[in-house]
Amino acid sequence: MYYSVKVKDTLRVPPNRFDEDLSQVLVEIARENFEGKIDPDLGFIVAVTEIEKIYQGKLISGDGGAYYETDFGLLCYLPEIGEVVTGEVVECVDFGAFVRIGTIDALCHVSQIADDYFRYIPKNAVLRGDKSKRDLLVNTRVRARVIAVSIGKTAIRVGLTMRQDSLGAIDWIEEWKKDLKNPKKAEEAA
Repeated sequence: MYYSVKVKDTLRVPPNRFDEDLSQVLVEIARENFEGKIDPDLGFIVAVTEIEKIYQGKLISGDGGAYYETDFGLLCYLPEIGEVVTGEVVECVDFGAFVRIGTIDALCHVSQIADDYFRYIPKNAVLRGDKSKRDLLVNTRVRARVIAVSIGKTAIRVGLTMRQDSLGAIDWIEEWKKDLKNPKKAEEAA
């Protein structure tokens, strides 16, 4: 889930930037220090959105820079267990498919793609269902549910499932919806 948060931190402005616009310098420094980083509480920090308040600067003996306590906004992404997400398959491998959800590549293990056994076909880099003969390939849009989230110092690992109704490749979902509207096909599927 994407969300915005307000934080307060002390940012160091080097002396060679004293003659520039302070708020612009602080935005740049905050972006360098925070964007693209992972925080165990906040998740993946996507962007510094704005500087809200700059407090009185402080000098420290022996350091030429000035330190400003600053309030600023962050846009963060942290998947939640149970959340339904839409993404795009970016890689298929023998153990599953990597799906880009927002700023993170999540794994949908082969056992979680559908109620079918999916085999990896390396020649085509595709995962194919034994019974359904459905293919899952790169660039396929999918809907999935987050079932696992692990936050490390350098990565957020996310596990997905597509085994529930209304989840899977968007084409499969549309097919499923049509089958539900057709009573004869719905009986055959049951």
